[in-house]
Amino acid sequence: MENQIENNVFSDDKISTAGIKQESSFTRALRKNRVLLMMLIPAFLYFFIFSYLPMSGAIVAFKSYNFREGIFGSPWVGFSNFEYFFKSGQAWTVTRNTILYNVGFIVVNTVLQMGLAIFISEIGGKYFKKVTQTAMFLPYFISWVVVGMIAYNFLNVDYGTVNTILNKLGMESINFYGTKWVWPIIITAFCAWKNVGYGTVLYLAAIMGIDQEIYEAAQIDGANWWQKFTNVTLPGIQHVSNFVILMTTIQAFKLFTQPYIMTGGGPNESTKTLAYMIYEQGFQYRNVGYSCAIAVLFFLIITVVSGILKKLIMKEED
Repeated sequence: MENQIENNVFSDDKISTAGIKQESSFTRALRKNRVLLMMLIPAFLYFFIFSYLPMSGAIVAFKSYNFREGIFGSPWVGFSNFEYFFKSGQAWTVTRNTILYNVGFIVVNTVLQMGLAIFISEIGGKYFKKVTQTAMFLPYFISWVVVGMIAYNFLNVDYGTVNTILNKLGMESINFYGTKWVWPIIITAFCAWKNVGYGTVLYLAAIMGIDQEIYEAAQIDGANWWQKFTNVTLPGIQHVSNFVILMTTIQAFKLFTQPYIMTGGGPNESTKTLAYMIYEQGFQYRNVGYSCAIAVLFFLIITVVSGILKKLIMKEED
């Protein structure tokens, strides 16, 4: 019995000694990297104040907010704002639009950017490559306000370029701004045109970084173009592809400027997304609590999608 007590005492001493050693090693690490940690303080404060601290405002989603009484004085309504969103008939529409725009942007941008990068890499001539990259990258710097005016001049029902050509050919004008199904295609096409240069340059840099000896070895083994693409090119640009897809997903979730400038959320809510509805309810209609409830749901959707993307990317890298 006494031996068992002594063993327990010794084991407790070992645990406490290990804890002291672990704590002292942690303290030594803090002391060793104190300068680097102090350099991180401004960045930490910036993100905490402007990114994480405002998230406490999510409490407004559970209140009937009014500007006179403020956040703490406004009455609690529980989940009424969320309930109203799902009963309004807009929940499915804006969520579907947001997800479909995500899928459309990822598919169209990936195929277009990767295809152009491969096309440019296969064509000789340094001057041609530089001119092509510059020409493709130029739309990336154009404001969406300018893009909206370009679209309006092309698609206006009265004097737009497309309808002018149709009228001269003896055909009737098309009211693009009153046709529901065309605008998801138009917005996706303009977004692809504007961002094609950014992704193409990244893919092209990754392709040019692949060792040419690998292609030569595949050629000797009798591999055709498709086999070289699937077995050499795709694995070689996988890290860039993950980054581009992630950035495209972020842009798609932030889809607000395009429908706001080009269609105002119409026609018939065909271009209205979750981000647009948050702005509309919060800033135009002053339904702050309702807008915040939509933002909370939007945050949950982004969290789920980010988790799925993270797992897929980590699985591909493994």
